[in-house]
Amino acid sequence: MTDTSLTIENILAPELTLCRVPASSKKRVMETIAEQIQKHDSLLSDTQIFTNLVARERLGSTGIGQGIAIPHCRLEGLDHVVGVLLTLDEGVAFDAIDNQPVDLVFTLIVPKEATSEHLELLSQLAEKFNERAFCDQLRQCTDADSLYRRMTAETS
Repeated sequence: MTDTSLTIENILAPELTLCRVPASSKKRVMETIAEQIQKHDSLLSDTQIFTNLVARERLGSTGIGQGIAIPHCRLEGLDHVVGVLLTLDEGVAFDAIDNQPVDLVFTLIVPKEATSEHLELLSQLAEKFNERAFCDQLRQCTDADSLYRRMTAETS
C-alpha cells in the first residue's frame, strides 16, 4: 500500500508557479491558468480546463475574500491532481465574497472521480490562505522560484 496523501507540495510544480502575472480580468486569469497547465502537460486540453473552470465559477465565485481565489474543477481523463499558483501584478475583479479584487490565485484541477481528496486539499488551501502573514509573504515574492519555495515550505 502506497501513501498517496495529497499535499500542496505534491501537487504544485515549480513550472506551474507564476509570479506577478499580468491579467486584466477574471476570464484572462482562467485562460492563463489553462494555457499554463497545457504547456506543462500537453495531453490536457486548455479549452476543456478553461470551460470547466468557468462552469464552476458560474455556480459561485471561488474568490474567498482578502484578495484570494481558489478556482477549481474536475477534469475527465485526468489521473492526478494539478495545482497552479499565481500572483497577479494587479488585483482583478473576481466577484469575491468581500468584493475585493483578487491578486493571489491557487487553482486546483482534480480527476473527475476525486472527492474526499479534493475537499481535503481545498480545506488545506483555505487554512493556509487564512493566515494574513503567509499571504503577505506570497505577495512579496518577486520571482516564481521564491514564490514556489514559500508556498511549499513546511509551516510549523
